[in-house]
Amino acid sequence: MINRRKFLETATSGAISAWALTKTRPITRLETIGVQLYTVRDDMDKDFEGTLQKVASLGYKQVEFAGYYNRTPEQVKEILNRFGLEAPSAHIPLKVIQENFEQSIEAAKIIGHKLLVCPYLDANDRKTIDNYKSHAATFNKAGESCKKAGIEFAYHNHDFELAAIDGTVPLDFLLAETDKNLVKLELDLYWMKKANANSLAYLAKHPKRIIAFHVKDMDNTPKMYFTEVGRGIINFKEIFAQGKNTGVKYYFVEQDQCPGSPIDSLKISIEYLKQLEF
Repeated sequence: MINRRKFLETATSGAISAWALTKTRPITRLETIGVQLYTVRDDMDKDFEGTLQKVASLGYKQVEFAGYYNRTPEQVKEILNRFGLEAPSAHIPLKVIQENFEQSIEAAKIIGHKLLVCPYLDANDRKTIDNYKSHAATFNKAGESCKKAGIEFAYHNHDFELAAIDGTVPLDFLLAETDKNLVKLELDLYWMKKANANSLAYLAKHPKRIIAFHVKDMDNTPKMYFTEVGRGIINFKEIFAQGKNTGVKYYFVEQDQCPGSPIDSLKISIEYLKQLEF
């Protein structure tokens, strides 16, 4: 039978070991949570300032723009300052990147963007690998322009870049054909899951290159609908833990479609993320 002294020694040793384990594996939470404003696009169109104020009141500290709704960069900056928001990133359409990117860069300097992202390729722009070869050249050039301005450039994936064309996965091709120092990746976690691709494998293969996450959940139905973060099947804890060690800087909540009010959905998502430990 174990005596009291031996029990206390064993218990103390176990406690010390557990304490040491927590010290070597620190538990963290997201300090700063952002939102991709495409989620509230209709609200933004109706009430630009009021929507940003509501987003800030939920506890979001950062926003990622998808258009400025006819506001000047100076106006956007003033409104952000008023509500205590930062806008480290913005989505810039491919056509603008191809034809008038310098204007986007100048706006970015005024507003305070640190990252400009190509968000999407239309169907006609992604039919062949040659299309992607052309885009790679465009992105390298855009990355050079951004670097000169002291900001970064990235591409945002959907699921179509993960469907092979003539045996080649377009996303892998883009990453191989672009300079890793000039072209980063904004990894959309929902679309990765939709394509049955492994986000953890991409994080491991491309450390320091995946600069941002689109934090987006998928429900547990055959149709794989969008749902609030924490209500679906994506393992954010596991992904965030790896992202923390591979250079992810930004976490933007996005929900392409919401069952009701997008603001209500954003509230559910941030409440989950505030308490998530990884």
